[in-house]
Amino acid sequence: MLYVVGLGPGSKKLMTEEAREVIENTHIIVGYATYVRLIEDMIEGKELVVTGMRGEIERCKKALEIAATGKDVAIISSGDAGIYGMAGLILEIAGKMDQHIDIKVIPGVTASIAAAAHLGAPLMNDFCHISLSDLMTPWEIITERVDAAAKADFVICLYNPRSKGRPHHLRKALDIILKYKSPDTIVGIGKDVARPREVDKVTTIADLDETEINMTSIVIVGNKNTYVEDGRMITPRGYTL
Repeated sequence: MLYVVGLGPGSKKLMTEEAREVIENTHIIVGYATYVRLIEDMIEGKELVVTGMRGEIERCKKALEIAATGKDVAIISSGDAGIYGMAGLILEIAGKMDQHIDIKVIPGVTASIAAAAHLGAPLMNDFCHISLSDLMTPWEIITERVDAAAKADFVICLYNPRSKGRPHHLRKALDIILKYKSPDTIVGIGKDVARPREVDKVTTIADLDETEINMTSIVIVGNKNTYVEDGRMITPRGYTL
C-alpha cells in the first residue's frame, strides 16, 4: 500500500489521528527534507527516502517503485496532500504504470484552515484557494483566476504568495483584486502557521507590507462584508449586497 499523507501545517497537534497511525505503522517514509524534519521524532529507525526542493516527480516515482514491490510506504506532504500536495502527482504517475498500485490518500489540515482559526473566522462564506506559484501553472492563467475570484467577491486564500524568485507576484495579484475590492478590504496574514515562529496579523490591502510575506505565509483577502472585531477577522455567514 502507498499512503499519501498530509502532515498538517506544522504542529503535531494539528496532525490527524489517521496520519499519526500511518506514520507510526509504516516503515518506509518518502519526503521532502523540510517535511521529514517536522516529524523526525516519529520516524526514528525507519527507512527514509529524502529529496530536496523540486524533487516531487523523483519522490513520487520512488514511492511507487517501493509500493510495486509489495511493501507499505508513505509519501508525506505538508498541509493536505490533495491541496497543492503530492496526491495528484502520485495518481497521475500511477495511472501510467502497467502495474496496479493500491493508494490511499490521508487528509490533513491545510494552511488556510489553520491560519483562519488563528485569525478569527474569515472563511464563513464562499472562499477559494489560488496559488501564486507559476512553476506548474502559467502566470496568465493565475491572473485570470485572481480576476474572476475578485470580481465574484470570494474570500481569497493566496498560497505561495511571494518568494525571492518572484517577489512581485503578490503585488500584481493585489492590483488585480483592487479592480473590484476596496483598499480597506480586510486581509489576514498567517506566517509559519502552527510552527514555533508563527506570526498572525490582521490588516488591509492598503496597509499590507509585502516584505513581511514569504513562501511560508498565507494571505487571506476578505470579501466586502469581512470586518474586524476585537482584533479578529470575521466574514459573516450571510452576504449583504
